[in-house]
Amino acid sequence: MKNPPRLRVLVVDDEALIRWSLSETLSESGHQVQEAADGAAALRALDEHGPFDVIVLDYRLPDSNDLHLLASIRRLAPQAAVVMMTAYGTPEVTSGALALGAYRVVPKPFEIRDLAALVTRAHDDRAGT
Repeated sequence: MKNPPRLRVLVVDDEALIRWSLSETLSESGHQVQEAADGAAALRALDEHGPFDVIVLDYRLPDSNDLHLLASIRRLAPQAAVVMMTAYGTPEVTSGALALGAYRVVPKPFEIRDLAALVTRAHDDRAGT
């Protein structure tokens, strides 16, 4: 079995425990992780630390509770696979996110290990491997 690729991952969530848990789990898997607590920090991270292979993005953040941030991220990082997380998943949110190019919309709460595996799958599917 081949080793999964070392990915550059941006985790965007205003909940510190979720950011920490995802960062720890992804780092333990060998990935390089950058964190952002809101949309402005995510956009700065893209500018200062990009490019990223995968972006794990919360739907509702203190400075963004719609799909505009996802649209901006898709423009700035078209190569990145985006996994969106939300506790506010409606069919409209899910279909809108997928239409903007999100790889998957994951409802909260979720299993950290499942989401970490999804990060690798999202990258592999986007890269065509």
